[in-house]
Amino acid sequence: MNNNEFDLSRSSGIDLLPVSSPIDLSNCDREPIHVPGSIQPHGALLVLHETTWQVLELSANSFEILGLEPRALLGNAISVLLEPEGIEQLREVLAQIDLEANPLYAFSMQLKGDKRLDAVIHRHKGRVLLELEPQQNTEALSVDVRVLGASLRRLNRTDSALAFCQAAALEVQTISGFDRVMVYRFASDGSGEVIAEERRADLEPFLGLHYPASDIPQQARALYVLNHLRLIADATYTPVPMLALEVSEALDMSYCFLRSVSPIHLEYLANMGVKASMSISIVRDGQLWGLIACHHYSDARLLAYNERAACEFLGQMVSLQLASKEQAESADYRSKLKSLSGRFLELIEREDDLKEALIQPDLQLLDYLEATGAAVDLHGEAHLLGKTPTGIQVLRLAEWLTDEHAPFEVFATERLSSRFPESSAYQNVASGVLAVPVSRSMQDMVIWFRPEVPQTVTWGGDPNKPVTLSENGESRLTPRKSFDAWREDVAGCAIAWKSVEVEAALELRRAVVSTALRRAEMLAGLNAELTRSNAELDSFAYVASHDLKEPLRGIHNYSTLLLEDAGDRLEPNEKAKLETLVRLTQRMETLIDSLLLFSRVGRVDFRLRDCDLNNVLTDVLDLLKPRLEQDKVSVRVPRKLPHTVADQARIGEVFNNLIANAIKYNNKAERWIELGYISALERQQLAVPPDLNPDATIFYVRDNGIGIATRHLENVFRIFKRLHARDAFGGGTGAGLTIARKIVERHGGQIWVESTIGAGSSFYFTLEG
Repeated sequence: MNNNEFDLSRSSGIDLLPVSSPIDLSNCDREPIHVPGSIQPHGALLVLHETTWQVLELSANSFEILGLEPRALLGNAISVLLEPEGIEQLREVLAQIDLEANPLYAFSMQLKGDKRLDAVIHRHKGRVLLELEPQQNTEALSVDVRVLGASLRRLNRTDSALAFCQAAALEVQTISGFDRVMVYRFASDGSGEVIAEERRADLEPFLGLHYPASDIPQQARALYVLNHLRLIADATYTPVPMLALEVSEALDMSYCFLRSVSPIHLEYLANMGVKASMSISIVRDGQLWGLIACHHYSDARLLAYNERAACEFLGQMVSLQLASKEQAESADYRSKLKSLSGRFLELIEREDDLKEALIQPDLQLLDYLEATGAAVDLHGEAHLLGKTPTGIQVLRLAEWLTDEHAPFEVFATERLSSRFPESSAYQNVASGVLAVPVSRSMQDMVIWFRPEVPQTVTWGGDPNKPVTLSENGESRLTPRKSFDAWREDVAGCAIAWKSVEVEAALELRRAVVSTALRRAEMLAGLNAELTRSNAELDSFAYVASHDLKEPLRGIHNYSTLLLEDAGDRLEPNEKAKLETLVRLTQRMETLIDSLLLFSRVGRVDFRLRDCDLNNVLTDVLDLLKPRLEQDKVSVRVPRKLPHTVADQARIGEVFNNLIANAIKYNNKAERWIELGYISALERQQLAVPPDLNPDATIFYVRDNGIGIATRHLENVFRIFKRLHARDAFGGGTGAGLTIARKIVERHGGQIWVESTIGAGSSFYFTLEG
């Protein structure tokens, strides 16, 4: 092409998506708003070659803004427009300052013919982009360092993040003169809320309104991060197309102040009655935190460069200081939690039982994280505080957390039902969940609950942006036509957990785990010492019982001989005393034999091997057959017993003891004993010790005898502890069940009893080799 011809291919604006494309919210996200091919008409844009200063592209309004037709500029050097002094100024700026993707207000530029314009310049992708706007001749507010200094002092006097945002809205309105200035904060789901507002007195308030994420598409949010100020001086403007010498890569206007905006956004503003708008980005840690959004309703509003620069400067100060305001609030909250945490540690250290420590009223577990409910799940037992799901629901939640997320240090969500659907049944009390395991096994945990937010969110229109028909009948995505507040009940969503709350929960977890580990080490030491002491006690009992038998036997024998030799010569009371002495020595010998047997159980090495319990039971029943027949006791064995690894002789003692007791403690006319086992799959309704191996087979000996009172169930296993008179039910030493328990425990098992007075007893035990 020659200088008299140029390409209008960029003048077509933004094409709509094809009619065949699905019409949904993602269409907005695919609009190429960074390459619109046009600008706003209140300025002109020139694209220059960096070394030759040739005009490669320009906006079609060059005559209106610059006084030269496009044909006079395209393909020519910038010298046709600027005096040599102006060109030299541009060269100096480009040489001294990094302007790559960094727009800079360069200076007030004088064109040939004495026309003065404000110039903004930046580099992008190897080209120089020069934006020129006529200087404002209005009596605009003079914004200088003193004005900005006063604004910053007023901002700094605020004592909270919300008050800070409110003050920022007032300062921007004062400088810009817009009818409405709002501070708009984004939520984690992309939606936004107006958290501060300054407005003209006759305008409807927008404070508290929520706007759906679709109002600001993703690519628009990205541009807000790149370019911190966006002015639409006249929302009814007609876009000015860009002209180029030849077709090339589409011009990226991401950093251009004059960049034309989406027709959909202009329609959006028109539906709100907005004639001019300005957006100032609030960016934290490289992410778009929110916007200072300005609306003007009476007419167009073009701010002078110094006013725009002041507003952008305030936006940057808000971005920086808002972080410190929020951090200060977080620090106050963190300090409160730290104080509570210190008190928690004192209480936990003071209590011997971890469960009691965590659920005691002084701990105030609910206040720790401002929760309405909490649960402590220890060893499969839920202890509930405040408003919570049921115990069964809490245990099911803990099981899901362990199955789906273990190992984890903390789990937090404000929408539990979206991740754990069955929790929707109790979302009114537990939509928000924060859980921390307090044991290395992940089987124990503390869970805090928050209910769904009991409020309705007021939207600035229907968040389900509609698809409408254009005038020619084609489907297209348009902005909302009505901005009446549309109310949507927020179900299943709780107030989000703050990062400081998550940190506090983690700190509590570490404290509890650390305390538990220290106690475990102490217990391990105590257990080792106890094991040594028990071994010494067994040795002492064995030696003592063995050595006592000889003198006791002598006393017994001499007393018996004395009765035989001198019985006829003794007075009746003397003879009775000797008979009592003989009887007492017999009883003492029986007790010593029991003690000797008990101590031997602790000392002897068990011979563990595969054992057929049916053979063991047969031998025991043969031994006890005379007593069974004498007392007319029937024996039931519903099915064959399984093989196990055990010391056959010792297990025989266990069966012998339990069956002998079942025979002895029965006064029914029809007596029976049942022996059997319960597999791991059959024990659903059976109450078992909390730490019992879930895979262990449970053996039992059951009778219909006299039963045992509930308060005595543990006492029956204490050595020499009898529940009846010495001679009742055939007498005995009270050591048999103690010996049986020791044998079971040395097999790695447990023994316990269930009983009902008058109905009989069931002794259960496990053997785990």
